[in-house]
Amino acid sequence: MKYETLIVGILETNCYLVYCPETLDCAIVDPGADEEKIFQLITKKNLKPTVILNTHGHIDHIGANRAVKEKFSIPLCIHAEDSQMLGHVQQSELAIFLGATDSPSPDRLIKEGDEIEVSKYFLKVIHTPGHSPGSVCFLGNGFLLSGDTLFFGGVGRTDLPGGSWQELESSIKNKILTLPGDTIVLTGHGPATTVAQEKSSNPFII
Repeated sequence: MKYETLIVGILETNCYLVYCPETLDCAIVDPGADEEKIFQLITKKNLKPTVILNTHGHIDHIGANRAVKEKFSIPLCIHAEDSQMLGHVQQSELAIFLGATDSPSPDRLIKEGDEIEVSKYFLKVIHTPGHSPGSVCFLGNGFLLSGDTLFFGGVGRTDLPGGSWQELESSIKNKILTLPGDTIVLTGHGPATTVAQEKSSNPFII
């Protein structure tokens, strides 16, 4: 399983294209903005989108859901606890600033332990509440898509509606830091890191 990273939108959200190198079937993770930029890379790599995955429901991670879904007619997946966020984008002043649009309703509500098929590979769903009630990470072969739960040297904010420091701390310590140290952490913003790196030096969790 391979992946490509795109930085999209004013808030510089990391959107990921996770794909099978043999079939080129592709999951689009967190299409937050700049749909044309996403489309261009998909075309360049000859990828075949099969599913949209949201790590959580905040605007900067879902802003291009509608454009992507309409172009490729593929299912949209999010955790049930964040699904209500998808239809309320336009009610936010931040949405106007970001150029985000309301997302379609999800086609599938994912939960802890679910596996998302990408050709012959799978992404395992790990429910990691804290940044938002329905935040999830996706575990692939040697890498973790952490959304806004864990960053390089940082953690997700918990002062937004539904956020909880206690839940975030528990999610990170019990569900992420227990993974093999060489697991690459592909964050929702900023550079990638590893479990070992964060376990040893992240000031918020050591």
